[in-house]
Amino acid sequence: MSFPITPFGNMVTAMVTPFKADGSVDVEGAAKLASYLVDLGNNGLVVNGTTGESATTTEDEKNEVLKAVIEAVGSRAKVIAGVGSNDTAHTLMLAQDAERLGADAILVVTPYYNKPTQAGLIAHFTTVADGCGLPLMMYDIPGRSGVPIEVDTMLKLAEHPRIMANKDAKNNFEAASRVITNSKLQWFSGDDILNLPLLTIGAVGCVSVVGHVVADRIGKMMGLYFDGEVAAATKMHKELTPVYYGVMGRMPGVMSVKAYLNLKKLPAGSPRLPLVAADDAQVAELVASLRAGGVEV
Repeated sequence: MSFPITPFGNMVTAMVTPFKADGSVDVEGAAKLASYLVDLGNNGLVVNGTTGESATTTEDEKNEVLKAVIEAVGSRAKVIAGVGSNDTAHTLMLAQDAERLGADAILVVTPYYNKPTQAGLIAHFTTVADGCGLPLMMYDIPGRSGVPIEVDTMLKLAEHPRIMANKDAKNNFEAASRVITNSKLQWFSGDDILNLPLLTIGAVGCVSVVGHVVADRIGKMMGLYFDGEVAAATKMHKELTPVYYGVMGRMPGVMSVKAYLNLKKLPAGSPRLPLVAADDAQVAELVASLRAGGVEV
């Protein structure tokens, strides 16, 4: 199977940050989980993203986890550091830490809560890209950040030599098509249920949550599409739909994934507050959906 070449990989999972029973970061567990995810079929990992509970980990914890994952993965997969925040200076500091520690790329989410203008978004992403030598993937998720990256803004940002990709969680195919057609940006699905649909308009991969569970199958589906086997890829998409819904449809993905990993005796632990562990009813619903999608639990 052939995949487009990117500095980020193609089958990318935004990995959870495992915690110990006392709530501290399980650094050894993060290394073990990263190796497991690469063996499962990921050729890229996002560390310290939203699914990695970046909102509730300290800078030192982020750097410890990133260092451990880089050492565990080596050259087998790209390691992308999630460095986004709603403070440009802090984002740049995290980006420079990631570069120093040896990350392959950075993921920068749209600043949340303070709702900057489009001019503010341009200044934010450009400042980070100017101050760090790593390839930068933007993360456009207005449902969480409150502000979309508009088409003209994205086209302007695409002119920067290090702003190379976008993780699309906006669910706007018209906007995505315009940017893909008129820029060099490499496009990644940021919503698992749209992995295949976004490939059809020019995406090159996905940044997945469900990849913790079925990276091998999602990667195969993408490979089939890139090889022109569209009907086979569509069949796989349909088979994966219960899995997508099970992980992402009922509760935050962090809760679902950690529940699944705990069932599999893999490093995970509970989320940090304000997120809580899935209760028995939620776990039962998750297991039923996974089994409907062909996952053994």
